[in-house]
Amino acid sequence: MKQVWQEQLPVNHIQRIQPVSGGDVNQAYKVETSDDTYFLLVQPNRSEDFYAAEIAGLEKFEEAGITAPQVVGSGEIEGDAYLLLTYLEEGGRGDQRDLAKLVAKMHSNQQPEGRFGFEMPHEGGDHSFDNDWCDTWSELFINQRMDVLCEGLIEQGNWTEADRETYQEVREVMVQALDKHRSKPSLLHGDMWGGNHMYLKDGSPALFDPSPFYGDREFDLGVTKAFGAFSPEFYEAYDKHYPLSEGADFRIEFYKLYILMVHLLKFGGMYAHSVDRSMQTILNG
Repeated sequence: MKQVWQEQLPVNHIQRIQPVSGGDVNQAYKVETSDDTYFLLVQPNRSEDFYAAEIAGLEKFEEAGITAPQVVGSGEIEGDAYLLLTYLEEGGRGDQRDLAKLVAKMHSNQQPEGRFGFEMPHEGGDHSFDNDWCDTWSELFINQRMDVLCEGLIEQGNWTEADRETYQEVREVMVQALDKHRSKPSLLHGDMWGGNHMYLKDGSPALFDPSPFYGDREFDLGVTKAFGAFSPEFYEAYDKHYPLSEGADFRIEFYKLYILMVHLLKFGGMYAHSVDRSMQTILNG
């Protein structure tokens, strides 16, 4: 990394900056100083606003007592956005039941005014969502997320008009189901796939890389189920700490479809079959 980064990062006595794995959106580095170690995320050719929502989410995690990295600083260097975080030392394997308890604790924090959305938009690198405040979960999830993904897939050429027609049928099923369900605006991680949690050296779980907003907690659970990284014990423990309401299994498929559509938009046709299968699961009810 260029010398200018060592000079402008808001920490002193930097000894080494080395690349580490950090997901598919950011460049990631481990920053070692004479006093401490930090985690640096970099998003090339983006303004510092790119990390605004993640910063807000991590601050809300801290307020809620959710184990996660803490924000040290953020900004822009040579046209690249950066976010500097405390470094969490990964340990061995942990217990997914403890992870479920942590996620349930996060979800127990609700938006004080009972509204769905967030104070800033979601920026996903190749897609974005407004997160405008809404009075109903259906309005936020269907109008601001699913409809946006549908149009994006059409514009990109991954979907045809026939796919749009199928989506409209699925949309009607989802709207009717959500109208019957009483959603509460929980604090959501927003991207709860298996790569966004870890276990520390004492075995306790931690969350990171949030795409936060206030929404129905079943959303996060749907994302966990899309790629099979969570054990049956996770879901049993979650339901023990924060029981789900009737019909949850069916509605959770909506959120599996959501994340699969995001991946189809981002990575292309390799996810087309999974998206089609999820839509048929919803239509077959």
